[in-house]
Amino acid sequence: MVLATLLLGVVPSALAEPIQHLGLIFSDEEGGFRLLSVTGTGTLDDPITVVEEVTDPKRHIILVIRGFGRGFGNRVGTQHLTAFAMRKIVRNRSDRTWRNYQMELREVSTRRSPYTDGLSFGQNSTLGEAYPASSFPHLQRYDEPEDSLGFSGSEVAPGAEADFRFIISDMSPVSQFYLVQIPLEPLSFGPPGMPGKIDWAGVAP
Repeated sequence: MVLATLLLGVVPSALAEPIQHLGLIFSDEEGGFRLLSVTGTGTLDDPITVVEEVTDPKRHIILVIRGFGRGFGNRVGTQHLTAFAMRKIVRNRSDRTWRNYQMELREVSTRRSPYTDGLSFGQNSTLGEAYPASSFPHLQRYDEPEDSLGFSGSEVAPGAEADFRFIISDMSPVSQFYLVQIPLEPLSFGPPGMPGKIDWAGVAP
């Protein structure tokens, strides 16, 4: 089996051990990327900083986060029961150039997060609107039918990295949730009557 893999020229990347930090557990167990480090306290000036290497852009890249509950508290001063600031440094170890990138929060890995579940990117807060930033210059956020942030307007070549910053919050925190990452291509800027809304290719329900 190993010989066949080498002959095909495909060497799967090993998963990293889960990282425990501030009572949270971060895992790359879903595959397609490798978790390198987690640092920071979750405040606006010192966000929880996750460094990853993405090796397979053909699948959804899912970061599993466990241990998020009421005891974690709110570290950014919004109205949410629990919240923290996050920075993600994502290194492109694939053979594709990224021209768009989407982040999506889910309480269930196979189901999009509805408006009413409480999990969001700082939904309904001034900070949630103002804090997000990225090495991609353009940002669009969606509260329905999922909680997601769409980044575009730049390119990340193989070997380069992208930088993202945002708020994660929950009004009724669950012990485990998922941060889904999807390298994407824009199809269009939406149907008539919805100016500025991008349709994203390759997004699974």
